[in-house]
Amino acid sequence: MPIHERRERERADRHRLIIDSARDLAEAEGWEAVTTRRLAERVEYSQPVLYSHFKGKDAIVRAVAVDGFGVLAGLLRGARSGVEGAAALRAVAEAYLDFAAERPALYDAMFVQRVEVPFGTSETPDELRAAFGEFMAAVTPVAGQRDPETLVEVFWSALHGLATLTAGHRLRPDHHRARLELVLTGLLN
Repeated sequence: MPIHERRERERADRHRLIIDSARDLAEAEGWEAVTTRRLAERVEYSQPVLYSHFKGKDAIVRAVAVDGFGVLAGLLRGARSGVEGAAALRAVAEAYLDFAAERPALYDAMFVQRVEVPFGTSETPDELRAAFGEFMAAVTPVAGQRDPETLVEVFWSALHGLATLTAGHRLRPDHHRARLELVLTGLLN
């Protein structure tokens, strides 16, 4: 293997290690704990090496968020695999809410942290487009005469609201099913 290929592979491996370590540290201790110094210690590289990959913490959080959209897209694709119509919609909703509950720091990077990830533009990352595409695939068959993209935005917004308010302990925990049923019923009618 030529030396430049090996160096590129090592650089890509370091890049992935930084992203994975930042996400793991955030999941364990919250985003406040993710500093370039702590991250450098965790990945056993100097801070200048981190800065050769990312401009700073914001760029690292952005990379974690974009990566998270890829993970979410795969989960949504898996959830709607083999089911159609209302069942696919329910499966996608449940997978989304489970993802938000099980990966709170990753979800926070994707939707709450102030990161420069463009939504709904020509510059939107492929991973985000893939997640939106999975919502589209679940919603379009039940959209009827309604605009599917707007319906996806409303559906996604409702799920995000449920996920965020649930994570913040702002909703009654024993009414989760009832809230989800209301969202699904509203979308299907």
